[in-house]
Amino acid sequence: MTTATREDPVEPPVPSDDEALDAYSRIVTGVAERVGASVANLRVMRQTRRGRLPSGGGSAVVLTPDGYLLTSAHVVSRRSSTGRASLVDGREFDFSVVGADRFSDLAILRADARDLTAAELGDAERLRVGQLVVAIGNPNGFAGSVTAGVVSALGRSLPAGTRGGHRRVIDNVIQTDAALNPGSSGGALVNSRGEVVGVNTAVAGIGLGLAVPINAATRGVIGALMTEGRVRRAYLGIAGGPRPLPPRVRSRFDIDAAVEVVEVLPDSPAARAGLRPEDLIVAVDDKPTASVYDLQRLMVAELIGTAIPITVVRDGRELELSLVPAEMTE
Repeated sequence: MTTATREDPVEPPVPSDDEALDAYSRIVTGVAERVGASVANLRVMRQTRRGRLPSGGGSAVVLTPDGYLLTSAHVVSRRSSTGRASLVDGREFDFSVVGADRFSDLAILRADARDLTAAELGDAERLRVGQLVVAIGNPNGFAGSVTAGVVSALGRSLPAGTRGGHRRVIDNVIQTDAALNPGSSGGALVNSRGEVVGVNTAVAGIGLGLAVPINAATRGVIGALMTEGRVRRAYLGIAGGPRPLPPRVRSRFDIDAAVEVVEVLPDSPAARAGLRPEDLIVAVDDKPTASVYDLQRLMVAELIGTAIPITVVRDGRELELSLVPAEMTE
């Protein structure tokens, strides 16, 4: 008679840390390691009669090794703002504001620094809804915080401008469910390749964050702020909204909708050109305007002070007016 012996169960091997990381985690940790060194924590100061006082904080993205930083305009609310920028490696630098553009909510800072790790800018036009994105910033002053989520929606709009000043909408804003909190503004929204595709700008609600996209238009804003300290835009002087073209006139144009003039501001270029409420703007400078965003994109600096044709539909009739855009001021 033989006696069976019970073998001890074989313990499964304990996976290494690298093996335990799934694909999602590897992407997020890889992005954090690659871009974290390029995101700064900002402590903003303002000059008062009692001296320099703290006025808030936020985040910024390193653009160049010699100290140019990109942040949100509302983080540095005044051109005279100064402060300190700190990096995850412990280095700290003084910074000043080179230029801020409230209509895109972007600003450029210059830090007294060298040998910084510049972030790589991507193209938000290639984003897709559901795509993984990583937000890196300094929420509530906690430096180097990383959250991850997906692109919840594209093409959102965000009101911008100054109190009592011109009204404008930042178009094509990115909506994400990556957690954002006070202090995240100015930080980086990054795709899985480690490219900065947006600048975190607003917390719209629980699980809802917004970011200004990095695209051809905002690259132009960034370049203008770096070289000139400001962005010049043409200004018509209307408040408008989208409206479908009436069927009887739609066949004459290549667009199905136009910009309806809701309000004409007194003594504005639009008023001097003879625009009226309820006019439908179908083209500016011979370029179609199917939406307010189309109209805004056409308001480039080259049009300031130049007479341009503007095509409108009024009471079913097509009219050609001449308008001279002025420069938009804050």
